[in-house]
Amino acid sequence: MKRLALLMSLAAAPAMAQEVSIPHTTFTLPNGLRVIVAEDHSTPVAAVNVWYHVGSGYEKPGRTGFAHLFEHVMFEGSRNVKEGDFDNLLEAAGGQNNGSTNTDRTNYYEIVPSNAVELALWLEADRMGGLLDAFNTQKLTGQRDVVKNERRQSYENQPYGLLWETAAAALYPAGHPYSWSTIGSMADLDSASVEDVSEFFRMYYAPNNATLTIAGDVNTAQIRPMVERLFGGIPRGPAVERPRIPVPQIAATRYITREDRVTLPQVSVIWRGVPRGHADEAALDVAAALLTDGKSARLYKRLVYDQQVASQTSSFNNANLLSGDFWVTVRGKQGTQLDSMEAAVTEEVGRLAQAPPSADEVQRVVNQIVTGFVSSLETVAGKADQLNSYQYYFGDPGYVGRDLARYRAVTPADVQRVTRQYLTGKNRVVISFVPTGKTELAAKETD
Repeated sequence: MKRLALLMSLAAAPAMAQEVSIPHTTFTLPNGLRVIVAEDHSTPVAAVNVWYHVGSGYEKPGRTGFAHLFEHVMFEGSRNVKEGDFDNLLEAAGGQNNGSTNTDRTNYYEIVPSNAVELALWLEADRMGGLLDAFNTQKLTGQRDVVKNERRQSYENQPYGLLWETAAAALYPAGHPYSWSTIGSMADLDSASVEDVSEFFRMYYAPNNATLTIAGDVNTAQIRPMVERLFGGIPRGPAVERPRIPVPQIAATRYITREDRVTLPQVSVIWRGVPRGHADEAALDVAAALLTDGKSARLYKRLVYDQQVASQTSSFNNANLLSGDFWVTVRGKQGTQLDSMEAAVTEEVGRLAQAPPSADEVQRVVNQIVTGFVSSLETVAGKADQLNSYQYYFGDPGYVGRDLARYRAVTPADVQRVTRQYLTGKNRVVISFVPTGKTELAAKETD
């Protein structure tokens, strides 16, 4: 109840006055495993959260999809855990677990009653140190089939599901690790041998390429010897260097049309942004929110509320390790001509570049960002993941104060400047999704 009262008081306070921190302790094992412990005794629950510092952005052409494949393989048994028991043991203890993969990292987590933390740590240690003992051709084949089914469900048979894959290939040159989707190439996965996949595991799924965070109703003095006992004997892996690739520019504006089994046409306009942690990241986040976050946001109000020609709008600044992209998407109503939707996006972005937003607009958005961040810390799972994110991107799990300070410092002039610098008049990728046989609705390049 104390933590809930604190969060409620933070949300009620003016955003610019809030001070937010995540108290924690860190230590590193001799094998390189970085450990973060954040005690929170408000409820008898804890989160165990592992970030392996590998995502699809670490893969190579011809070897794509491996990071996502391991998101599945890691649940299929290890040295002392037979297939199916990872889930069975946690569920019997009242816990839950999952994993996710993106361009930059792979994450596995458990949320358990605090008396089951040792079980969650043991399971994570067993698959970190002993996954390959139980890995074989049968399991590889089985998980390849699972990934193919996921691709059908989430990409091919999902309305607008091929948007991200289409955008990746258009936004980045061939061979760039962001030019393929996280799910990877099915041809690459089909051609991969057990040894190919095992080599990927030995390289990236080692303690020196991971961060383990435990947050919740735990005692740091008890957690440390437990972690040392369970993880300390796992050998260090090869040194892993993060990819270092200059941010590529979009060479020319491109218009792409995809026919899909959809009813409502949709257009996405995407510009090159900045990587995670760049000095302009916060101002671009604010610009995106000004366009579509809330009923008074500029693009939403114009297209959805006033003109009633669109069913929804969204925008976000997608800043990642190697690069970033600024997205604006508008889904029109049935039969909408997407040229007009793209024109509205261009005009509203141009308005931000021509004149800075009001101080009240910026303040409203910053308040939303800070309040949303505070809300994300209401759970031990959110707190653990945030600590891991700060460790990965900034090398400091305690970065929260400086992170929020970036947003509090954004001025109307900053928003105008970044809009001019990255968006207005810059090359972009415009992707239209239209109902099958309705290509005339797509946005098209004008002379």
